[in-house]
Amino acid sequence: MSLTLLLPSASRFAGVALPPVLAKALGCADRMRADAGEHALLTRHFDLLPRGWPAAALTRLLDAGEDDARHGAWLRADPAHIRPDINGARLLGIGANLGMEQADVDALLPALRPLFGDAGFQLEAPHPSRWYLRLPREAKLPAFASPDEALGDDVFDHLPNGNEARRWRALESEVQITLHNHPHNAARLAAGKVPVNALWFWGGGVLPDAMSSAAPAVYSDDPAVLGVVRLGGLQGRPLSAFQQGAGDALVDLRGQRDARALVERWLLPAAADAGKRATTFDFADGLAFALRPNQRWRFWRKPLSDLPA
Repeated sequence: MSLTLLLPSASRFAGVALPPVLAKALGCADRMRADAGEHALLTRHFDLLPRGWPAAALTRLLDAGEDDARHGAWLRADPAHIRPDINGARLLGIGANLGMEQADVDALLPALRPLFGDAGFQLEAPHPSRWYLRLPREAKLPAFASPDEALGDDVFDHLPNGNEARRWRALESEVQITLHNHPHNAARLAAGKVPVNALWFWGGGVLPDAMSSAAPAVYSDDPAVLGVVRLGGLQGRPLSAFQQGAGDALVDLRGQRDARALVERWLLPAAADAGKRATTFDFADGLAFALRPNQRWRFWRKPLSDLPA
């Protein structure tokens, strides 16, 4: 049996003490380096053809089925909250963390659709937190930043560049004006919610033709990962369904924010179980550890005091 944990960057664990069992297992493990970044991490385990990670098309598959997702290209246009500050404007909320409900969709979508219809795009929201633009397959898109890259940062540091970016910056300006004047945002404020004052474009592309993976079962709460799992006909389950000691599995822990809880809840039990099966810790910054049952004989190796950045 084998277990693979997809993890946030090792730098996230700075200052977190490693329990003795985990420190010993990592000291004996084979250490590797690979390409850094979440896209690189995901494509190490999910081989898409053509290459890439078109998150919008993958989540569209999850939300509307493969027949729908095959028609055209897709771009996520998620509801967002941007707050101006003295140094610029920060992306402070997007999609699910805005508490979006169907009532928000019903109020805001009709006001925004004409803006995109005039540009030849169709704005749709099959899920309150996941909004989409349906584009022609041949549409050329600039490189948009994902929410994980931009959340909390100055949005001006993550704006797309190049000739193709100009029309999108103009569209975003029209969106912000429309949302700023929309009365539904006053109702959200009265309900203790932040206003939806922008859309965040990201994840563009077409649905891949094929996907292969060595993982028969995948545990994840990421809709794009669950979409690619469905594309490949794998078993996809929510993270909460995983139990230690289960069969071959890939467990997606990239979205877990508490490093100490990750160590106690996931890394330590996995290391303790590594004497029975092959286990891999794969971090988003390219660091990886391969733990194998025969490594317990490497008694000359020192325990790892902390995770190297």
